Amino acid sequence: MPRIALFGANGQLGSDLVALAGQRALDLVPVTRAQLDATDPAATFDDLAFDIAINCVAATRVDDCETDPSPAVAVNAHFAGRLARVCAARGARLVQISTDYVYGGQAEREPLSEDVGRAPVNVYGATKALGEDLARLEHDDVIVARVASLFGVAGASGKGGNFVETMIRFGKARGRLTVVDDQVMSPTGSWDAGEAILDLIAAQAPAGVYHVVNGGVASWCEFARAIIAKAGVAAEVAPIPTRQFPTPARRPPYSALSNAKLEAAMGRAMPPWTDALDRYLSAKGHA
Repeated sequence: MPRIALFGANGQLGSDLVALAGQRALDLVPVTRAQLDATDPAATFDDLAFDIAINCVAATRVDDCETDPSPAVAVNAHFAGRLARVCAARGARLVQISTDYVYGGQAEREPLSEDVGRAPVNVYGATKALGEDLARLEHDDVIVARVASLFGVAGASGKGGNFVETMIRFGKARGRLTVVDDQVMSPTGSWDAGEAILDLIAAQAPAGVYHVVNGGVASWCEFARAIIAKAGVAAEVAPIPTRQFPTPARRPPYSALSNAKLEAAMGRAMPPWTDALDRYLSAKGHA
């Protein structure tokens, strides 16, 4: 049985991957920042033995990346390159977790395939795109798994929660929410993303880029409305344009992803995001 080293095991996706590996009786070794600091260029991998590496480590606070790019460059880009170099030397496969935020500046307004050229509009997206490139330059056997708008039971540790919990909390406290309706993406349950990543590994999928997202697309306002309705929160959700919600970093106006290549590689369909949301709300006791 191949040994999997999971870097970033404490995060939202990492936590679900640890749980899924336990269910599947996989030999997975969680690696946290306490064991290896991705910001330290001198950190070594000498004490870690693995046949497959999954890199979930990322600087994900998008506005912080904009105001101080250095941590994002170190973690999102250069750590990915260093890990890929180690994998290449050991003959180990690398699964590099990336993001829909490598898009945003492109003209297309339909779910984006892996063949669409990247066009990030902020530092976070640019550093994740650079991480993809450095990983693939260093190693031939890399799966780039682009995820999007994740929500998972563990929450996004770097952000203090996730969008679902934020909407429920604010909805209960305020009774009215205003949410941008001109940013369209692919809401994705981190559990479903984790299952797909492990299925790609099990299927020995060819190296390359895969969009690992649930089926369907939504604006953030549509997503918020579904959350509030399904959670039974007595709150109004009103749409606003992005210009009324300025942030230090630009957000992609359109970053919805097509998962057709992923489904073909796995031999099964991904559940729709509405189904993933139902299961998440039930697991968290909101439904």
